[in-house]
Amino acid sequence: MLSLPRALSGAQPTADSYHLGNYIGAFKNWVQLQDDFEAFYFIPDMHAITVDYDPARLTERTYIAAAQMIAAGVDPERSALFVQSHVPEHAQLAWILNGVTGYGEASRMTQFKDKSAKAGAEFASVGLFTYPILMAADILIYQADKVPVGEDQRQHVELTRNLAQRFNHRFGETFTVPEAYIVKDSAKVYDLQEPTSKMSGSNPVHTGVIDLTDTAKQAAKKIKSAVTDSGSEIFFDPKEKPGVSNLLTIYSVMTGKSIDELVTEYAGKQYGHLKVDLAEIVGDFVEAFGTRTSELLADKAELDRIFAAGAAKAREVATPTLELVYERSGFVKAGR
Repeated sequence: MLSLPRALSGAQPTADSYHLGNYIGAFKNWVQLQDDFEAFYFIPDMHAITVDYDPARLTERTYIAAAQMIAAGVDPERSALFVQSHVPEHAQLAWILNGVTGYGEASRMTQFKDKSAKAGAEFASVGLFTYPILMAADILIYQADKVPVGEDQRQHVELTRNLAQRFNHRFGETFTVPEAYIVKDSAKVYDLQEPTSKMSGSNPVHTGVIDLTDTAKQAAKKIKSAVTDSGSEIFFDPKEKPGVSNLLTIYSVMTGKSIDELVTEYAGKQYGHLKVDLAEIVGDFVEAFGTRTSELLADKAELDRIFAAGAAKAREVATPTLELVYERSGFVKAGR
């Protein structure tokens, strides 16, 4: 029996809820990948502490993250779902990779530039600077073939590829060189109030962001209040009609109807008709999603069991990888 290729991805627990953009742009793809890949999905709590954070909130958000991933369709019986800090090989490999990463290439990573620019580089942590190297370790420790990421994460995957190739060249074939897995037809969801900007949980003005913990009423209100465009005709054109196009995209993903079908269905109708119908669809979705999430969060012992099982499955792959890396690095094996 041929083994499946491996895919790995994660989503940080840095908010009290993921949002509709996370669900449409990431989690729906993760669910589909479970059919064709040996999937490893994790909650990067170690990445989350590279910026200022509250420990108690991180704990709670880690559970919320797991519950929402499962509610979205990630199946712990088919995939390894685990917490990053539960698999120490991530951090151990990251230290090895620090030794083969140039300061210059690390300093060119855009995420550090963007995040450190807000508070000033002198206030940024070393962890934030080395964040991409830990991310490379996250991927390489599982010998992943594919890394499902958005276009904005491609630079991190390229660094991972470079480090894998460099290590292999210096010390012998050790790592699978992964590829970014960017779904070409994956839908992008934009802020309902700023439809030219990606929907983001970090946006302090949350009126354009549908959280997966929103009530049906809250979600419906946000859809109905969404910014639309000049004119009244409903058609798909992200440049000329970004607001309406964003609503059509959400509608299409949530119902399975094509954009063309929706344009035909709403021909001659007003923006309000589209908003009212979509508000009901999204409202029903978040209500059911919230109920399932609450059920999962009510049994944290079961989530702990899922974490333990996921970490055990992950370590079955991570441990032999690290052992090989240590051997190739010249480390004396413990217990000799």
